[in-house]
Amino acid sequence: MAKKTIRFLITVFGAFLGFGVVWMVYKYQNELGVASLLTSIPIWAKTLLYVVFMVIFGVIFFFITPGIINSIAKLTGRMERETNSLSMQQIFVGVIGLLAGLLIAALISLLIQKIPFVWIVIPLDVIVFVIFGYLGWKIPTSRSKEINFPNWFRKGEASHPIESIKAMPKILDTSAIIDGRFFDVYKTGIVEGRIIVPGFVLDELRHIADSADPLKRTRGRRGLDSISLLREENPEKVSVHDADYADLAEVDTKLLRLATELNGIVVTNDYNLNKVASVQGVPIFNINDLANSLRINVVAGEIIDVLVVKEGKEHGQGVGYFDDGTMIVIDGAGPFVGETVTSMVTSVLQTSAGKMVFAKLGAD
Repeated sequence: MAKKTIRFLITVFGAFLGFGVVWMVYKYQNELGVASLLTSIPIWAKTLLYVVFMVIFGVIFFFITPGIINSIAKLTGRMERETNSLSMQQIFVGVIGLLAGLLIAALISLLIQKIPFVWIVIPLDVIVFVIFGYLGWKIPTSRSKEINFPNWFRKGEASHPIESIKAMPKILDTSAIIDGRFFDVYKTGIVEGRIIVPGFVLDELRHIADSADPLKRTRGRRGLDSISLLREENPEKVSVHDADYADLAEVDTKLLRLATELNGIVVTNDYNLNKVASVQGVPIFNINDLANSLRINVVAGEIIDVLVVKEGKEHGQGVGYFDDGTMIVIDGAGPFVGETVTSMVTSVLQTSAGKMVFAKLGAD
């Protein structure tokens, strides 16, 4: 209902715009050089001209209204995301800068009004106001940290003179979403800033969820469930970004461009994406690296107590695991499956699949 009402109002606006075009032509007929032509038109033809232009502009605006509504929705959504990432200090200097830019544009407009051709004056006025309004907002907000503000601007951000650092948005890759561990990390509260799910990543997840392969279908649905859980956890900070890049085919390339534009961090488990991002200077948050860094750290000669879960591949070996899943191979512990034994670490092997610990039975 709201869209229909907006469409009707825009159509009416278009009709009035058509009326205004004819009125402007009549008002400035001398400047346009059409006075001799218009004065010879009878009243009924003049009325018909108004009606025709109103109908033409009304029909044009009626058909372009859906595009206008979608563009306005995208623009307002983008503005909302941008302002949500700004501090009160940036918003304050941005408003001041915007007012200053519009004031400068108004002064320049006074000079533009002296141009005798109205069809040049109006477009120039619009261009000048848009450019100076944009510059007035953009320049102060991007350099607000160089301005020394009173402490009341930083309430809730920092209780000391040092300005708090704004957290970079986290942009999720398909692999990180499907993995699911990022959700567990996010629930701990250590991940700051906005969480962004790109629209093209969401589309890729949908294709995986609709795959004929049962394994892929399960992984895709698990990824979509992870996004739902993230949005339920904190709907204000988790959003879907509708940016897409028609000139790029690969999702990874689009992801890196989006991260560059938003000054964000890519969250991924993809080894190749990690390498490409490091070459391009795009920050990466790798879940695997985080998991490896949190594994239990032991050194050769350390004494540990381990539950022997099963026998190893070699004769007499027993296999156990730390709480984080790290495998421990214990020489001489084969006969003690199901028992907790004391052993001494002999070496630690770091592989691409993770860490493996070797130990021998006994404490000496």
